[in-house]
Amino acid sequence: MRQVILGGGLSAISSAYFLQERDDIDEILILEKEDAPGGLCRSIKKDGYTYDIGPHILFSKDKEMLSLMLEMLDEKNDLRRSNQIIYKGRYVQYPFENDLSKLPKEDLDYCVTNFLHNPYEIYRADNMLQFFLKTFGEGITNTYLRPYNEKIWKYDPSFMDTQMVDRIPKPTHEEIMRSASGETVDGYVHQLYFSYPSEGGIEAVVQGFIKKLNKKCRIKCDQAITSLKKNGSRYEIVSNGELIEADRVMSTIPVQELSEIYAVPKEIQGHIENLRYNSIIIAFVKTKEDLSGDNFAFMNPEKDIIFHRISKMDFLGEKYQSGSAAYMVEVTYRRGDYTDSLSDEVLKEKIADGILRIGFAENKEDIEFVNITRHQYAYVIYDLNHKDNMEHIRKYFKEQGIVLNGRFGNFEYWNMDRVIRESKGRAYIL
Repeated sequence: MRQVILGGGLSAISSAYFLQERDDIDEILILEKEDAPGGLCRSIKKDGYTYDIGPHILFSKDKEMLSLMLEMLDEKNDLRRSNQIIYKGRYVQYPFENDLSKLPKEDLDYCVTNFLHNPYEIYRADNMLQFFLKTFGEGITNTYLRPYNEKIWKYDPSFMDTQMVDRIPKPTHEEIMRSASGETVDGYVHQLYFSYPSEGGIEAVVQGFIKKLNKKCRIKCDQAITSLKKNGSRYEIVSNGELIEADRVMSTIPVQELSEIYAVPKEIQGHIENLRYNSIIIAFVKTKEDLSGDNFAFMNPEKDIIFHRISKMDFLGEKYQSGSAAYMVEVTYRRGDYTDSLSDEVLKEKIADGILRIGFAENKEDIEFVNITRHQYAYVIYDLNHKDNMEHIRKYFKEQGIVLNGRFGNFEYWNMDRVIRESKGRAYIL
């Protein structure tokens, strides 16, 4: 039996890793449109530097999947999180609610008073904004959570559901008072310690899986898939003009792209078109000096600074150190919006302005842009219609015998550990 997997990102590669153990599968063929596998877990190499498409780090509550990811690495660096929120020129340790004493007094009082006397906590939360108000109160919500989430998602949180946030723990009154009195309380402790490949970027995890694929598996890159059809119990795929037959198909490509090669009913196409997602711009920037301290990621909720997060690659280990400071800068956008219309030169100007504003450089001459890239599919948005849309889409493709997997193949905001967990699960139900 031939299993074909559309796409060559982590979900595809990890699926092949698990599927190769099945005796009923003779061949696994992975078709990737780019010139190399990896998808969102590719690492970009430019002028001697290595960085990722966003800050991928290795941590998980799922100890089995974490152990498996680490097993794929030749060497790793074990690190302790040091992330900061830049608020009115001050560093507030992430997560925001655990370091409130760093706020100006007026903002501190606003956050604490509205947490302790919160009229919203008795209500059910049906969207992200309601969840923030119910869990943290008006002060923490309006000071940080709402502006930051509006910035990263480019979406009003009252029109997003609670899938991403409903597992965030509610701080106790004691924890908030300790935070307000000057004690920094470590939050989200499952993220407090993490690992990262000693070299090669996060793509080293993908390459580790590839090295463990047996002779059943083949990866073909530079594949332009133009057609997928069901013919009886089998499937016909046209890629680069070549007809490829398959007994089973798994799709890890964005469901939007799947609908372009597979004829779906009008109703299903409508649900696919109603899915919401963000694209991302990644800029790699060097500065003359390191003015950001011994920290990794910095979140910025200010509307007039274009990037929402900036991460210092030097923090990740010796092989990533630049001799000064090298940053990965993230700017989310949506196809057709204002940011999408900006040229790279204008983007560089705006990013440089932001770097100056947050104090990571003293003047523009101290900022060097190494690279800037755009990636269409970055973040799944859990809008209020996401569940309903995906229920119809999944039901249809299940009827067609096509298995959906991956962040954009199955249209779920999964991190690497969850992607691999889902790949393992799907390998035994195909």
